[in-house]
Amino acid sequence: MASHPLLSMQAIDKRFGVVPALRASFLEVEEGEVMALIGENGAGKSTMIKVLNGFCQKDAGEITFDGRPWQAASPQEAQRNGISTIFQEINLIPFRTITENIYLGRELKHRGGFLAWRRMHEGARRLLEAFGVDIDVGAPLGQFSTAIQQMVAIARAISFEAKLVIMDESTSSLDEQEVQVLFQTIRRLKAQGVAVVFVSHKLDELYAVCDRVTVMRDGKTVAVASMAEMDKLRLVATMLGRDLAEVRRQGATAFSEAARPPGAELLSVDSIAVSPKVKEASVSVRAGEIVGLAGLLGSGRTETARAIFGAEPHQAGRISFEGKPQHFADPRQAIAAGLGFCSEDRKHEGIIPRMSVRENMTLALLPALARSGIVNEREQRRIVLRFIKDIGIKCASAEQPIRELSGGNQQKVLLARWLCMNPKLLILDEPTRGIDVGATSEIQKLVRRLANDGLGVLMISSEIEEILEGADRIFILRDGRTVGQMSRADASEATLMAAMAHGSGDAAPHGGEH
Repeated sequence: MASHPLLSMQAIDKRFGVVPALRASFLEVEEGEVMALIGENGAGKSTMIKVLNGFCQKDAGEITFDGRPWQAASPQEAQRNGISTIFQEINLIPFRTITENIYLGRELKHRGGFLAWRRMHEGARRLLEAFGVDIDVGAPLGQFSTAIQQMVAIARAISFEAKLVIMDESTSSLDEQEVQVLFQTIRRLKAQGVAVVFVSHKLDELYAVCDRVTVMRDGKTVAVASMAEMDKLRLVATMLGRDLAEVRRQGATAFSEAARPPGAELLSVDSIAVSPKVKEASVSVRAGEIVGLAGLLGSGRTETARAIFGAEPHQAGRISFEGKPQHFADPRQAIAAGLGFCSEDRKHEGIIPRMSVRENMTLALLPALARSGIVNEREQRRIVLRFIKDIGIKCASAEQPIRELSGGNQQKVLLARWLCMNPKLLILDEPTRGIDVGATSEIQKLVRRLANDGLGVLMISSEIEEILEGADRIFILRDGRTVGQMSRADASEATLMAAMAHGSGDAAPHGGEH
């Protein structure tokens, strides 16, 4: 280790208006160290990173990097000077090629000033090959999956020859194999003396790759320890500010209410095909039931859900809702029938960042609130304030821009958007993606409470533990086909993984009662 830390952030304060985001917080990272940075949503992790990379400026405190005082005016300046940040929400240009995205702002040129496309294509290929990714680097980025786009973002960040790489929930859209490739890259960076700040809500990942952990809570740094000294339950207790005995007794993400018996069948999907990924998908959901839709990345889960909601056309098969055949031409028809859909992509398909909590929450409800084109703002505020209270959204006010909220609270606003429509069926695509264990627990408990009140829920999750804990029944997709279903009582991590990988689900795959 060096005689001084590569990075030292001391007594950092940051306020947004009257709301304190950081209060005398600190972070130190040694050269070649992998430091976990964890805490609940709203604990201050993202603000700490934004202060470091120049996205926003601190109000007080001192930062030194590589032995010198540090103050970046922008993330681009930070990147040029040795700090690269990879954000959870991919910040690339989908209609540009992969090569263009990797070399954006630092294109290689020939002496005559023309772009050196061959050299850039070769460089992009080499970078991605290091991650085990073999794709056409001349194709538009938007043609590829979220996971591939994430790997491109990581390759771009590492290509700057950074001394410190910040990975903010970089594994949230990667499958297990891709995560392992990323971990190999992190270990290679560490061996080269590059430090990594690793932010993840998946605690198992921290123990797999991190040396030490810094825990934040309510804008303060509350603990720094070696991963070997901090077992998982103690880590959760420290992060949540709860008594260790209580966490040991209750668990960190357990559902607070038992499931009630389901009612009549709401949704029946029989052998639908959605070109090109879904070939024969079947699923059913009853009133008051949480149904999990499991499968590996690329199995067709999201495409199946979007077809049910009318967001993508299906070319074969049948969909019935409340006992009647349905073929929703677009989401408006699905919403009118009583369906809601929370997308996995909060940034591009969920929130409108510059709008307020109030405006985001009531977007789908506006037609019902308007008379002759004029919105009843009094009724709108009444509804918004009720849901802020009922589901515990932490915000300064209903007028606060949603972009200033933590990921968990943004997700609650999106849930409230559909709940205020009184839906009969709610489709949740990765409802806890990129949010911490505390917010995950709150959302899981909320979903169970809603199901117990009669709401049907179709839940897609890449987290096997979340599916096993939360779903009453589980349908398994593999290569675009439903290969089986299990009840919660019959499911285990081993049986579910086997079905996802090899199509060995025990029960009949088709929708309806079994």
